[in-house]
Amino acid sequence: MADSEDSLFWEDLFEDLKERGLRGVKLVVSDGHKGIRKAFRESFIGSSWQMCHVHLIRQVLKKVPKKKQKEVSEKIKEALVDRQKLQDLIRELENMGYKSAADTLEHFQYDVMNYMQFPQSHWRRIRTTNMMERTNKEIKRRSRVVGAFPNQESVLRLVVSILIDINEDWITGNRYIVMEQ
Repeated sequence: MADSEDSLFWEDLFEDLKERGLRGVKLVVSDGHKGIRKAFRESFIGSSWQMCHVHLIRQVLKKVPKKKQKEVSEKIKEALVDRQKLQDLIRELENMGYKSAADTLEHFQYDVMNYMQFPQSHWRRIRTTNMMERTNKEIKRRSRVVGAFPNQESVLRLVVSILIDINEDWITGNRYIVMEQ
């Protein structure tokens, strides 16, 4: 738990993870928060950062009128597999009068296809933060039932038990990503 998501928080978290044995990080997938991106660059030199496709689409759609959001969303999804298609979409959005949306896509254009450096069988899983989003959603769902916690340790006990359940599910054959030998 933290009061903010500035780069110092993320640097401390990353350093703690490395001290506890985290090694071989090749890709970090996150939203476009400046703090996590800065901490990533300093903590995982030589690794790639991937802008979560879902977060990118949400950011772009905030800058598009409601009646055009479905159409633009589909175009973004199609463009996120090819640099030229993405460039064409950026120009198309500018021509449609959605410069701010185009600027957002342009800002992240070099950070949305890094997942393609990995086995194609992993692409669907590593281009977004959906795994973490689902985990967080489950934690929220189960903690709302409790309501108020008497202390931080009780929250930690609940969260750890949820994570153990998820981990056991993955270990017993429901793996999120199957790594080749």
